[in-house]
Amino acid sequence: MPSRPSRPLRALALTAAAVVALAVAGCTGGGVAAPRTGAGETSAGPTRTPTPAADPAAAYVDARLRNMTLRQKVASLFMLHAPGTDPAALRGFVDRYGLGGIILMGDNIPATPDALAAETAATRASDPSLPPLVGIDEEGGDVTRLPWDGGPGAVQLRSQPAEATKQAFAQRAQLLRQVGVSVNFGTVADVTSDPSSFIFDRVLGTDPASAAERVAASVAGQKGLVLSTLKHFPGHGETDADSHLTVPTAPIDLGRFGAQDEPSFRAGIDAGADLVMFGHLVYSGVDAQPASLSAAWHRILTDRLGFRGVSITDDLRMLQDTGLPQYQDAGANAVAAVAAGNTMVLMVQGAGADPDAMIDAVTSAVADGRIPVAQVDAQARKLLSLRHSLAPKE
Repeated sequence: MPSRPSRPLRALALTAAAVVALAVAGCTGGGVAAPRTGAGETSAGPTRTPTPAADPAAAYVDARLRNMTLRQKVASLFMLHAPGTDPAALRGFVDRYGLGGIILMGDNIPATPDALAAETAATRASDPSLPPLVGIDEEGGDVTRLPWDGGPGAVQLRSQPAEATKQAFAQRAQLLRQVGVSVNFGTVADVTSDPSSFIFDRVLGTDPASAAERVAASVAGQKGLVLSTLKHFPGHGETDADSHLTVPTAPIDLGRFGAQDEPSFRAGIDAGADLVMFGHLVYSGVDAQPASLSAAWHRILTDRLGFRGVSITDDLRMLQDTGLPQYQDAGANAVAAVAAGNTMVLMVQGAGADPDAMIDAVTSAVADGRIPVAQVDAQARKLLSLRHSLAPKE
């Protein structure tokens, strides 16, 4: 608690001090009394404005950024996946590529919480002051990675008061924190009332108002435990198509977005969401590009919704899995994602995928001016600050 101010001097002492002050004022020709540094001491000179103490965290981030090569900065924007449950292999994967994060999938989840905690601890071991982000999709219900997470999912929660959502996600976040997961890609902010929609069983509300209330509750429940994520911006509920198989497209404009899809994302942002995940979705009334690769949608998120946190793509492999020829080059997809404004590029690579090739592609795009250096510096700084904030406090 703050220290208590010292008690005032007795009235007699105050009176004496006042007499001395008046005497000094008289000696200086009636002007302002010379500054005093203590009883009976004269000032050594004019009063100086104290210099604010440097922020150690900001200084740390500045130093790290200065000492990074361009390629290291670019690599820090990637969150990738390595299969298996071997802690040493996961540590080696993060270190080998200099990644900013790693995503855990089903093949990374061992039988016990202690074993998973050992995996995540290994990823932090090489540089404890700058741990990689460790992400997971732990929504509950249909999308549950942890076998020991028996909490309710969206289908149950949307029929209950919003407080139930807050409690469920607080408990879920506690489970994740205990095993060293720092990012939960768990809050589905999409809205639909269509049971045939791919996303229907995962939405927290079937109308904008109910979804917004529960999305905000989900974020509040995770606060201080893990970093929360809203997905899939600008909203997967406008189409029943599955973005794992195709690029869902709908003739949605900003007016429709503002009425139907925006409220839940805005509520989550206002509640303090840390990340927003961009979906591979085309709202053709706004942009012909998928939102994950769209500078227009990134501007809407920042300028219209006021989001200043970390933006991240949905799994870029999904674009390749559509079979569409324009998305078959993983490096080109990564370049487009960073150029659009994503802070992080997420990819669950398939067999034979080459992380170096993706990192090199983005590095080349920065080097030849397709992506501004200042943009990469700003995104790398944002991630360094976030990661350093997760380091153990001495």
